[in-house]
Amino acid sequence: MSVKLLRGRVLSFKSRPQARDDHGSYLFVEDGALLVENGRIAACGAYDEIRLRSPSGIEVIDHRPLILMAGFIDPHIHFPQMQVTASYAANLLEWLNTYTFVEEQKFADADHAARFARLFFDELLRQGTTTAAAYCSVHKGSADAYFAEAARRNLLMVGGKVMMDRNAPDALTDTAQSSYDDTRALIEAWHGKGRNHVAITPRFAITSSPAQLEAAGTLVREHPDLLIQTHLSENNAEIAYTLELYPEAKDYTDVYARYGLLTRKMLLGHAIHLSDREMDAIADAGSVAVHCPTSNLFLGSGLFDLKRIREHGVRTAIATDIGGGSSYSMLRTLDEAYKIQQLRNHRLPPIENFWQATRGNAEALGLVDRIGTLEPGTDADIIALDTSATPAMRIRMETVQTLEEELFVLQTLGDDRSVSQVYVAGEAVRPV
Repeated sequence: MSVKLLRGRVLSFKSRPQARDDHGSYLFVEDGALLVENGRIAACGAYDEIRLRSPSGIEVIDHRPLILMAGFIDPHIHFPQMQVTASYAANLLEWLNTYTFVEEQKFADADHAARFARLFFDELLRQGTTTAAAYCSVHKGSADAYFAEAARRNLLMVGGKVMMDRNAPDALTDTAQSSYDDTRALIEAWHGKGRNHVAITPRFAITSSPAQLEAAGTLVREHPDLLIQTHLSENNAEIAYTLELYPEAKDYTDVYARYGLLTRKMLLGHAIHLSDREMDAIADAGSVAVHCPTSNLFLGSGLFDLKRIREHGVRTAIATDIGGGSSYSMLRTLDEAYKIQQLRNHRLPPIENFWQATRGNAEALGLVDRIGTLEPGTDADIIALDTSATPAMRIRMETVQTLEEELFVLQTLGDDRSVSQVYVAGEAVRPV
């Protein structure tokens, strides 16, 4: 039996903070401990108490004064786009056609896909991200490589083969039938195997024909427990083109609703330019608007209106959107999210930001019973964060007096250097 005790400053969220001073929404223990048994958290609380309940002779790993949290969760990222990141383009559609579609064609090669699966998970773990919901390429083999590597590392990962049968290079398109068949095969091969979760993944309305969205809807009806991931209303040119392709739709959101895709399991990447009707429809369905701040700024797509989205009752998540995004780090992502809300005249507390990157994103994925918290019984995916990881951070930390201030320093100045250690199912895995 694998048993260990992790000691540190423990932070775990119970619910979304309703205000800066909503201390009941989280647990914070200055001298805390996590008892880890066979890949799961067996106990969480004050060190003295947990130590007394632990087996004699147990290994104690002392991370003080680091903060122990649940691993970060990235609910919108593109596995084949590592070499697309930092590509110079004027907007989304130019970026797709000039760089992204070219790069993704390489994933038809099994060796290439396997190599990048290793590099992809190395990078996520270096940044403290222990779960992601990823788009693979249109090739079934890219998803096979993704899930095989995730299973080898015992990671809890969500992924899907992109469904894309038009408005892309011939080498990067499938058909309505082949996309259905390939997704069914991936579900049979990988869903629930190890810690893998397959997602139904029509890229977006522009690259899927009505027949393909119909096929995606059939998959949703056949597998109602599966997540669905796509893009929605990232920029105005995309919206205009979508409505040309689907003139019968009330709006962009209605395209997905007409094919039975708008459900509580649906992750809608970006969701920036939404009407009141669309927000209400998304809220009624229980779908999730996934904010991708570094991508939205990099591509000039727009400023996510978190306050208005929340007022309509829409569930939210936050993600990197590599390679449209410019950083794999959820800390850098939280920093840019804060700045966007400043421009929207909405103050976003750091305590809410860290809830979103952990428990909030786990709730969005429907996996909060497994990940996103440090509650007993959940998987022991844990990170140790150092708020004094760099000289600039150490200088600033000399004057910090509250948890709120410390978290704000972490999200504003932190990056991969702040991630001191990562545990996946209780095992230390952070690459050197």
